[in-house]
Amino acid sequence: MSNLLVGECILVVGAAGLLGSSVTRHALEHGAKVIAVDLSTVRLQEKLLNQGIDITSSNLSFCSLDVTVEKDVIKFFESDIAITGAVNCTYPRNSAYGAPFFDVSMIDFNENLSLHLGSAFLFTQQCAKYFRLSKEPFSLVNISSVYGVIAPKFKIYDDTPMSMPVEYAAIKSAILHLDKYVISYVNNSQFRINSVSPGGIFDNQPESFLDEYKALTNGEGMLDVNDIIGAIIFLLSPLSKFVTGQNIIVDDGFTL
Repeated sequence: MSNLLVGECILVVGAAGLLGSSVTRHALEHGAKVIAVDLSTVRLQEKLLNQGIDITSSNLSFCSLDVTVEKDVIKFFESDIAITGAVNCTYPRNSAYGAPFFDVSMIDFNENLSLHLGSAFLFTQQCAKYFRLSKEPFSLVNISSVYGVIAPKFKIYDDTPMSMPVEYAAIKSAILHLDKYVISYVNNSQFRINSVSPGGIFDNQPESFLDEYKALTNGEGMLDVNDIIGAIIFLLSPLSKFVTGQNIIVDDGFTL
């Protein structure tokens, strides 16, 4: 494994999730120090142990944080941390999230935007504020989606219990422009924000869905979560020193 992130300290929020735990493992393998954050440090440590991560490593620390609680996020960034980058892998949502389009109430739509997009705004804002105070180079990676770039391909969901939530499309597309807004506002070459937009990630979806999805790619179909990591590591590393305000799509041709 290369040492692309030696000397970096990376904050990973949503580190207990499918993507976040993989980001944590690979960042450590590339030589970074990692602050892994999720709602529960107990669940987080269990998930990282299952990833084969040495949770006693001096390069790894843990913190519990709810990214939807403004005062807690502000307090976290004002604490004694020294970070050079961050990856926001969080996915907050309410119990009604994912309802069919005509069943989505405005209250639930607004709440889900507030939870997910609102927390993405807050986290991005506080990263920018942290940079302004630290004056050290900083790279933030947000996670968007192919469905933040193109319209959903609804046919692949036929005959499955799955759907493509309208909230998801609204949130993920907005994150891409939020990146550009904040980069333009901060206007400093040392502060970078980019997004990675994954295609479908395999998570034991129905076989019919997997087949329909695969037919729309160049042959790989649903990706393994580890297939997304290279783009994230690149954006955190010095190799992408002047890459900013960009969106890297990793989808095996699904958006073509």
